[in-house]
Amino acid sequence: MQTRPPIVLLAFLLLQVGGCISENNNILKPLIITDSVFGDSDDPAIWINEKLPDSSIIVGTDKDKINGGIYVFNLSGKIDSVRSKWNLKRVNNIDIANKFIFGKDTIAIAVATERDNNALRVLSVPAMDFIDNNGIKVFTDDSLNLPMGIALYTRPKDNKVFAIVGRKEGPKDGYLYQYLLFDNGGKVNAKLVRKFGKFSGKKEIESIAVDNELGFVYYSDEQYGIRKYFADPDSSNVELAVFGKNEFKDDNEGISIYKKPGGIGYILVSNQIDHSFNIYLREGDKNNIHHHRLIKNIKVSAQNSDGSEITSASLPGFKDGLFVVMSDNKTYHYYSWSQINEKLHN
Repeated sequence: MQTRPPIVLLAFLLLQVGGCISENNNILKPLIITDSVFGDSDDPAIWINEKLPDSSIIVGTDKDKINGGIYVFNLSGKIDSVRSKWNLKRVNNIDIANKFIFGKDTIAIAVATERDNNALRVLSVPAMDFIDNNGIKVFTDDSLNLPMGIALYTRPKDNKVFAIVGRKEGPKDGYLYQYLLFDNGGKVNAKLVRKFGKFSGKKEIESIAVDNELGFVYYSDEQYGIRKYFADPDSSNVELAVFGKNEFKDDNEGISIYKKPGGIGYILVSNQIDHSFNIYLREGDKNNIHHHRLIKNIKVSAQNSDGSEITSASLPGFKDGLFVVMSDNKTYHYYSWSQINEKLHN
């Protein structure tokens, strides 16, 4: 075996260490890592307390089969055991709408998919009380009835709230069901108003995200691409775009939309196996708003993420916004938008 001279060996070791440091510097480090959930962290949502920003919360699902739950975290990543809910049956995804009409009031609601109960679970926010009469059954006209993904669309003209729901398996057309949510005597109920959405058949559809202001819904057709449609159920069911093809290592997963005034911003999509996010312009290209071109890939410390959420509102400790990312070690990671923005422009 050839032996390196001491000086050469020292230089070699410094080069290796330097290479590791350089590589690690390319990975975005979270400002906060939450307490661990019981079984299997999956998908977060953010509720902002506009009067008391310090009291804003992150809700995250645990899709454990036996003791699944909906966890409430504060901005320091600590679990609020009073408001968290347990003993649920495989809770997959969750989303929040802030303008749901409930009796004479307008409230915020969180809606989650409880897969093994074939149902949606609806909670008032921030109290986190169930207001759904033990769950709203979905996909009742189909044997493929295990709900997974969900996104809430609030229609600007009348503040009606719609749940767009995906499932573990589905047909190549009409994979997504859209439900109008409404107050039914003090409990939330739902009415099916639309079936839409193409599916490649490659794997499944879980992650769904809605852009209320621009009126679009995006969803990850895993291992195929991100599909884009109108969010309003009264609009056309024609597919507007498919982007991200061949731009992911394996699964394209969680979708988050960073919104800035004037319809601009970014769409962040988890490149799951690569432990990174592909970033696209929210507004599309200048001559085609439905052409979303990859502009950056950013590696994160969160591993195998298939759920995320983002806000552009500044919160204590998170300048210009908060990005919450699920990690497969039963936690959620908090990043500041300023961290991402620095990577975008370097």
